[in-house]
Amino acid sequence: MAERLGRSALNRRGVKSSSVSTSLGPVHFYDAAGQGAFPTTVLVHGLGSGATPFGPLLGQLRNHVERVIVPDLPGHGFNAPCKSRLTPGTLFKGAIEALDSLVQEPALLVGNSLGGAVALHYAVTRPERVRALVLISPAGAQATEEEWEAIRRTFDVRSRSEASAFLRRLYHRPPWFASLLAHEIPAAFARPSMQELLATASNADAPAPEALASLDMPILLVWGRSERLLPQTHFEYFARHLPHHSIIERPFGFGHCPHFDAPIPLAQRIVAFARQAGLDRPRAPKGSPASHAMERRTA
Repeated sequence: MAERLGRSALNRRGVKSSSVSTSLGPVHFYDAAGQGAFPTTVLVHGLGSGATPFGPLLGQLRNHVERVIVPDLPGHGFNAPCKSRLTPGTLFKGAIEALDSLVQEPALLVGNSLGGAVALHYAVTRPERVRALVLISPAGAQATEEEWEAIRRTFDVRSRSEASAFLRRLYHRPPWFASLLAHEIPAAFARPSMQELLATASNADAPAPEALASLDMPILLVWGRSERLLPQTHFEYFARHLPHHSIIERPFGFGHCPHFDAPIPLAQRIVAFARQAGLDRPRAPKGSPASHAMERRTA
């Protein structure tokens, strides 16, 4: 219900809702024309979520970018159940097919949680299509079996009280209406696609250190001080293996999904990063001094 209402609100604001064909079935996406000079920006959501909750962030970014595209990942949002079993490998394959069809020019790719893992996979396999990369509490780091089991237990939500506890971990500060959403979470995580993803996720799907180090586009890693869903070791993995030109920040007031409760500060940070990276100018040739002008720092 919340997603349907959200889609209607976005449609009234001129955001188009459409779908693109993939081998896993049609993938729903939002497409919004922008009014700014920065390149097309793609927002990719996390596990069990969808494109619609990016609505407030989409609204903030439209004034600064040429276009905003927000897909529902296969098995999520308004998409029908997948034609085949949903594993990290098939999810990545479907996401690549959708993004290849939706974006023809190098884009600013923004991924949160599972969407961060998808964004990284796309940047590694299609580096020529990614102008810059923003990772917000990305999932998919290599982990111990104990850490994988802890993550699976986090998403094993079967009651309203467990859903309320999950939401408290998700937000920096849960909003008043979070309790109204709690009853929908157990059913969302009980979907076969969610269970298949959680059951099959492993280090085999995580980006190797050398793959991360090879990325040469501008990169911003945002890991909020109120992150309570993913382990600290995930942050340490990415901070250690992303290339040296990456910018790494630990902002206060950001939880696991800052586009939920802090869309304005998050949009401001993305725009500032895009400006610092010179994304409103023609792309610098690979290997030129300008392409490596961004300086790594930890906040």
